[in-house]
Amino acid sequence: MKMQTTSTKTWWLLAMFFTSLINFAQNNQASMPVDTSFYSGFNWRNIGPDRGGRSLGCAGSPSRPNEYYFGATGGGLWKTIDGGNTWTAVTDGQVTSSSVGAVAVAETNPDVVYIGMGETQLRGSITQGDGVYKTTDGGKTWTHLGLEETQAISRVRVDPTNENIVYVAALGHPYGDNEERGVFKSVDGGQTWKKVLYVSPKAGAADLIIDRNDPNTLYASTWQVYRKAWKMWGGGPDCKLWKSIDGGETWTDLTKNPGMPEGPIGKIGVTVSPVDSNRVWAIVEANEGGVFRSDDGGKTWELTNNERKLRQRAFYYSRIYADPKDKDVVYGLNVGFFKSTDGGKTFDVTIRTPHSDNHDLWIDPNDPERMISSNDGGGVVSINGGKTWTEQDYPTSQFYHVMATSDVPYHVVGAQQDNSTLAMPSDGWDFMQARGPNHGWYYAVGGGESGWITQSPTNPDIFYAGSQGALLTRYDRSNGQIRDIQVYPRFFSGEPASALPERWQWTFPIMFAPKDPNVMYTCSQHVWKTTNDGQTWEKISPDLTYSDPETLGKTGGIITMDMNGPEIYATVFALAPSNHDINTIWAGSDDGKIHITRDGGKNWEDITPKDLPKFSRVSIIDESIHNPGTLYVAANRYQVDDREPYVFKTHDYGKTWTKIINGIEKGHFARAIREDHEREGLLFLATEHGVYFSINDGEQWQSLQLNLPDTPIRDLVIKDNDVVLGSHGRGFWILDDIQPLREYSEELIRDRNVLFKPTGAIRGITNATFQYYLEEQVDSVTFSIFDADNNLIEAFGGNQPKYKKDDNASWWSRGSSTTPTTAKGINSFTWNLRYPGPTTFDGIIIWGASAKQGPKAPLGTYTVQMKVGPEVIKSYPFTIEMDPNLKGITAEDLQKQFELASKITQKATIANEAVIQIRDIRKQLDSLGKGISNRQFKKLSEDFMGTLTQIEEDLYQTKNQSGQDPLNFPIKLNNRFNALQRSIENGDARPTDAAYVVYDELSKELDQHMAKLNSTLKTQLPKVNVLLEKNGSGTIRLE
Repeated sequence: MKMQTTSTKTWWLLAMFFTSLINFAQNNQASMPVDTSFYSGFNWRNIGPDRGGRSLGCAGSPSRPNEYYFGATGGGLWKTIDGGNTWTAVTDGQVTSSSVGAVAVAETNPDVVYIGMGETQLRGSITQGDGVYKTTDGGKTWTHLGLEETQAISRVRVDPTNENIVYVAALGHPYGDNEERGVFKSVDGGQTWKKVLYVSPKAGAADLIIDRNDPNTLYASTWQVYRKAWKMWGGGPDCKLWKSIDGGETWTDLTKNPGMPEGPIGKIGVTVSPVDSNRVWAIVEANEGGVFRSDDGGKTWELTNNERKLRQRAFYYSRIYADPKDKDVVYGLNVGFFKSTDGGKTFDVTIRTPHSDNHDLWIDPNDPERMISSNDGGGVVSINGGKTWTEQDYPTSQFYHVMATSDVPYHVVGAQQDNSTLAMPSDGWDFMQARGPNHGWYYAVGGGESGWITQSPTNPDIFYAGSQGALLTRYDRSNGQIRDIQVYPRFFSGEPASALPERWQWTFPIMFAPKDPNVMYTCSQHVWKTTNDGQTWEKISPDLTYSDPETLGKTGGIITMDMNGPEIYATVFALAPSNHDINTIWAGSDDGKIHITRDGGKNWEDITPKDLPKFSRVSIIDESIHNPGTLYVAANRYQVDDREPYVFKTHDYGKTWTKIINGIEKGHFARAIREDHEREGLLFLATEHGVYFSINDGEQWQSLQLNLPDTPIRDLVIKDNDVVLGSHGRGFWILDDIQPLREYSEELIRDRNVLFKPTGAIRGITNATFQYYLEEQVDSVTFSIFDADNNLIEAFGGNQPKYKKDDNASWWSRGSSTTPTTAKGINSFTWNLRYPGPTTFDGIIIWGASAKQGPKAPLGTYTVQMKVGPEVIKSYPFTIEMDPNLKGITAEDLQKQFELASKITQKATIANEAVIQIRDIRKQLDSLGKGISNRQFKKLSEDFMGTLTQIEEDLYQTKNQSGQDPLNFPIKLNNRFNALQRSIENGDARPTDAAYVVYDELSKELDQHMAKLNSTLKTQLPKVNVLLEKNGSGTIRLE
């Protein structure tokens, strides 16, 4: 028995050992990360748009009249030093929250700036923060000062006499109770904090102001409020107005002082006049609320104005500001921007800002004409008291979703918060016919600020876009024709979800069936289908949500309701019609359900993962294009105060689920997930703080942040070879060409140097870009381009890991090929699809064309070869294809264009080489003839050089010394050849008959000059050389 027990134990231990070994090997294989050096050479490209998004906080400097800051709610802090003409993001890469809710510049030292993170105007799309940051060098570097769990900061105030005394008004967690809220004080520049005002875990500080005449006197308000996905509720006994006269150590409740409104009380904004410390204004949310004024420091109050324009949607506004020089001037911010000149009795002056929805105002304490305001379009500066403002032309736009069109090159499309839908090209407008307004070009595609957008699979001009209130439009960009095709056009507003027959979320899915371009779907709590372009809709599902009555009630608060769409809940928020089967559709709800139908909607099965709790928002679901039955799910629960990521996959139609969150940082909750259409198991994940990728089907995630600033990524798509992001605070971003990730393997990186398979180029649209990996920095890299007959077109060599940008480069050089880099990791080289240009000479100045640009390569197959040092690494074929946007153009036309351009290049080379030869002869003659005084030699050499100089001046305008001299001195023959090439290559087309006529004319003229040159060299040069020899000099040699 003893032996048997020992034997059993031994076998059990061996079994455990081998099981552990196998598990270790599997886990090690599964979690094998891609070395960051492999992809660190990637770079996210921001394409804009330069159209601002929401800002809640701003500030300026009294001592620096051109310096201002504004905080973007998803885009970090922005600074201007030229009065708002240009803005720069100054916190990128240094903060771990993109949402700046409050900004304060120290008056005693304008290099000291404090920012408080997170939004307190609690709309449905807010971004939470992580405390307070400080700079002491005007924004170059930042230090985190703690208070991470405040999540939403309404104000940061700095003592005007001491930059180290700072107060923070923190609202606290928007989605749950917490202790780190109220008013905090630091006397050591933020190194330590003391909570000096606290009411309860349900209420935080909504406003805070320092009396400039006595910095120990402060006023603050607390606001009892919370938000869920389905509800925002404000107001209650913890909403109070407070005063301190000892620097925040003790506080007095002013809420029930004589003249203040009866409860219930909601949000309160407060300000104190710098002219008269006894004059205090408060804008109070109450049933009998409005603007209240005290002329005795808050002891008694008087209602001076109760207009709704100042107190509508109190949760989103309730801000009031005293003028620094006139005690009777006070400003109220709401949808509009209003000014009172009679102590707050009337607000009849409307100040018009470039964008509505006003949230903050800073006024120079020494000059009331100088101000900066924050609104839903960003920060704007005025130097004339609000009569005119700067533009909001910076990329802080907030998008809910992103799509890429079928255009070539593709356009990036999204719906911008508090603005319109927007489509813009992924790579410039040089090849487009239509252009839009403003800085950078874009156009709207119907719908509205919050909508999902899709493009017709059969007609690229047709777009379908949604918005709040169930809006769904069909828009034709070719002629601007629009039609409302709502499923159920019964408008709603101010009603709870329970009162609505159909519940339409702020943003709801709109998409076509991949297997049938005539079938389009959209979603309320039901899935709807149309096959006739929205003329009729068929409901193909039951309610696919929990539809919990708790989530369908009123929203807003005790005093002010706010029911418009963001809080409409229990809806189908994500949809994925199958890539493989027209009858299979996946659906995810915003309250945590996932369903599937495999019979076109007749029957639906609840396949919700057991680890996906109720009240989870199923944000994006993505069916694998490689495997039927595989679905990826990105869900989040931040709106119930759970910021953990919820990411799942199934490979068996939802029978079993795997949670895939390894490698995702805490707090980086998931917004969207997509699988690459080329490499199975290559996944990309959009989170609240950036982007991750996985090469092993989600077993291990790795950050793909690179140069991307911390910003919420609401959606991403993979278009062709690119990853396209829609951020909620920094516009659109593109990661160009992910081929290296598609090819990555352990075997591949065993090769020290790798050339990746190139993508075909499109003539006139995209150049040929070649990506390559170097295990270590190398001495030199060479790329050679060969034509279809294996003839070398050109070789490009490089020997530097990075090249300095030439700020003096000409306009024409923008389209040049790049120089190969030798840096460790991913590098890229771009060939501009041009053959070598004409021979040129130093100092050449050409007008209206490039002196160096060669012919555009024709269509066809080419080969790229990469060498590291002398070693050939790899060769790949690639193609140059025709621009699909061209009409009436054939490959033969482009071949003719290439042939004529090549001939022109040859002629320009002949002309330029003649100039070079003449200059070389002149240089030799000057040297060899120095000191020869023989008259015969002098006359002969002068006649000889006179003839050559005349030929040189006929070939090139030798008087040109600067770029615009050709406007003064007539252009000559080589310039005409260059200009003719530019003319025939202006677009992709066959050269005109006139181009051939001019070519023949110029060629004959060149022949005459060359004949004269050759004749002169043949007849006169030998005579000159004879005299040189007689005088003991060498002879002129022709190269």
